[in-house]
Parts: sequence; structure tokens; C-alpha cells
Amino acid sequence: MFDCVYPTRTARFGTALVPGGELNLKLQRFAKDFRPIDENCKCPTCVRYSRSHIYHIIRKETAACHMISTHNVAHQMNLMKSIRESILENRFPKFIEDFMIQMFPNKDYPSWAVDALKSVNIHLPS
Repeated sequence: MFDCVYPTRTARFGTALVPGGELNLKLQRFAKDFRPIDENCKCPTCVRYSRSHIYHIIRKETAACHMISTHNVAHQMNLMKSIRESILENRFPKFIEDFMIQMFPNKDYPSWAVDALKSVNIHLPS
């Protein structure tokens, strides 16, 4: 999904957007994970806070949702920048292939996505 409210709506539920999909920071496995949400992200949240910190405050402080929102908006802005660059450099189909492999490493792409991409002459490797 890619719409205007997605980054903030998902953040309210404790979900951070990352290159490989999503992280539900309410899960126990993040209690001792001292990495940033995304190690390659330069947003204020990733620079200042760990997954563990957010995990420990998500159920108590609305600030955690704001921190995740900040990250999610930065993530989508970076994604759009990458998309725009790939179009300008005439490598958009390759960008899509790489993106889909990152999201679906087992190549179990949703059929609706495969069909939509085929309609614009982008064919995913199987």
C-alpha cells in the first residue's frame, strides 16, 4: 500500500516501514534490539532512538507513535526519491525488480502486483 496516510496510520499501531517490509515494534523481540529502526536511515528517530527504546515506551507514551511516524514519512520520501531517480536514469523496471525481490525474497509476489506490472510491460523474474 502506498497512500498519504499509510506512514502515520501504521505508526499508530507501532509499525515501522523498512526496506524489507514492516517492523511491529510492539513485539517482544525488539525489547533488547539496540539498533535504529533502519540502520541506513538518517531521520531524527533513527539517529536518536533504538528499536528497544521505542518498544519500551510504545504502550505508555504517544511520543513513540510520533517517532515512528517521523521515520515512516522519511522512509517513504526516500523511496519516492529512489523511484524518481530510477525513472530519470531510465532504469525503473530494474528498480521494480530489485524492490520486489527485497519485499518478497521467495518470489511469492502477490498476483495482483504481477498482473499490474505486466500491464505496463514490467515482468518480474520467477
